[in-house]
Amino acid sequence: MDGTLLDLHFDNYFWRTLVPETYSAKHGVSLAAALALVERKTDEVYGSLDWYCLDYWARELDLEITELKRTITGRISLRPNVERFLRELWYTGRRMLLITNAHPASLEIKMNNAEIAAYFHRCISAHQLHLAKEGRGFWEKLQSLEPFDRRRAILFDDSLPVLRRASKEGVGFVYGIHQPDSQRPALDHGEFPLVRDFADLLPGIGDSTSGRNAQC
Repeated sequence: MDGTLLDLHFDNYFWRTLVPETYSAKHGVSLAAALALVERKTDEVYGSLDWYCLDYWARELDLEITELKRTITGRISLRPNVERFLRELWYTGRRMLLITNAHPASLEIKMNNAEIAAYFHRCISAHQLHLAKEGRGFWEKLQSLEPFDRRRAILFDDSLPVLRRASKEGVGFVYGIHQPDSQRPALDHGEFPLVRDFADLLPGIGDSTSGRNAQC
């Protein structure tokens, strides 16, 4: 979801600017010290479910993290041509799933503001499975909630660790995102094909995705 369908700038601004500023003001430390603390704590849990958990960060930082996110919902925005792509894919009748590491509260906030939930047959947070998408066994565990043929599934994701895990666990068609954050440099890891603009995929939808599950 974040960096794939939505501009990752929202999350990067939240964690790299707003959270340190708020922590600095509340706890009476310098902004530099707040930045260093947030970076250290995020490094400690990087790639785990805690890294994505708003409840965890509320406890760790003693901040109202969920409410803080609600103060900047105006910054939530779709990446180029995402809604057009989802609409056209929906019309083909394929089963569409939104599988995200985002905490359920964050998922709710973003879906309420981005207004794309109606294009998905189901939205699933990794917190329901107690395992992050980059965790070993995630895609097998997902099938306890949503049975699907991994060999025929198509995954779009901006995270290289998630893409690698999905590929290792048999997801048949795996695509990265060229520029997840519109305000930061593009990615060019070379391991997976990268989507620059979802409109680029529209001419071939009928041929390239027939009979498959699409997941973001």
